[in-house]
Amino acid sequence: MLTVEGKKQVLEDAGYAYSFDRLSYINRHARKVFSIEFVQDNSEAKLKACINQPTAPGEWKFYFNLEPSDSVKREFLRSITR
Repeated sequence: MLTVEGKKQVLEDAGYAYSFDRLSYINRHARKVFSIEFVQDNSEAKLKACINQPTAPGEWKFYFNLEPSDSVKREFLRSITR
């Protein structure tokens, strides 16, 4: 398992940027969000598998330890797509 620093590099290499306001790694092109807790709590293999998973057109994927509600997702997306 990689350290948090190594996992950070995996995400950055895949085009993710860290949002200090949201404590998440975000890739607008891939339409995916990884919470810092999810990154810390999962293996490198799991992280890479999630990065490589396709996202349906027009949808966003959230990788959190606890699934956020639809209203939280909407507010999150509203805040990062301004």
